[in-house]
Amino acid sequence: MDPQFRPLLEAASRPYAAAGRYAWRFARGKLRHDPVFFPLLRHGLLPDRGSLLDLGCGQGVLLSLLKAAKAQYQAGLWPQDWPAPPLHLDLRGIELREGPVKAARCALGGGAQVDLHDLRDVEFRPCSVLVMLDVLHYLGAGDQLLVLEKAAHALEPGGVLLVREADAGAGFPFQVTKWSERIAEAGRGRLRNSLHFRSRGEWVAALEKLGLGVRVEPMGEGTPFANVLFVARRSKVAETAPRG
Repeated sequence: MDPQFRPLLEAASRPYAAAGRYAWRFARGKLRHDPVFFPLLRHGLLPDRGSLLDLGCGQGVLLSLLKAAKAQYQAGLWPQDWPAPPLHLDLRGIELREGPVKAARCALGGGAQVDLHDLRDVEFRPCSVLVMLDVLHYLGAGDQLLVLEKAAHALEPGGVLLVREADAGAGFPFQVTKWSERIAEAGRGRLRNSLHFRSRGEWVAALEKLGLGVRVEPMGEGTPFANVLFVARRSKVAETAPRG
């Protein structure tokens, strides 16, 4: 971990102490070990203004990170060689599980809104950025496309959709990822739940079919997993994504 990221990690995880020791330890561990959070800020992947919707946000760790980043920047504690973090984003999240929603609301206070919904059943309001980190493989193949289509339609012109998923075509690292997910599901009491993975090329094709330009970034550094980040952008010229 870049040492410049450590103060931000501490600031983003600290509010979860109010939600209990487990929530605090989970947030701290997620920010410390998950390689997706640092690049989002270090490489300026998020817009400065508009609204961000984190789909399947869990206990809102990304939202807490963005709150902390804004506060540290405004306090003059931001690394000089980093781009400025988003300062004018309305932060919202949607999560299916009641426990993480309660933890998110406790930690985030009024700085972000987290709603209890099933992604398949709710419409997404227009956004400048939507985020789905390790979410789609929990859905059936048809539901994956449904949620992606709703997300694409919610994107404002010039908006970005950030999706992290495992690359099912990545050989042994993918097998490690798949079985890690199955073990995690068993630990949650959901052993019978099916997981649905796609190859990198299949994800790109699905996103491009929705009228999005796609860039792929490796996102498994420091882990044995086959994760990649899809940076999918809507054209700045308003258009309607094709259906079907």
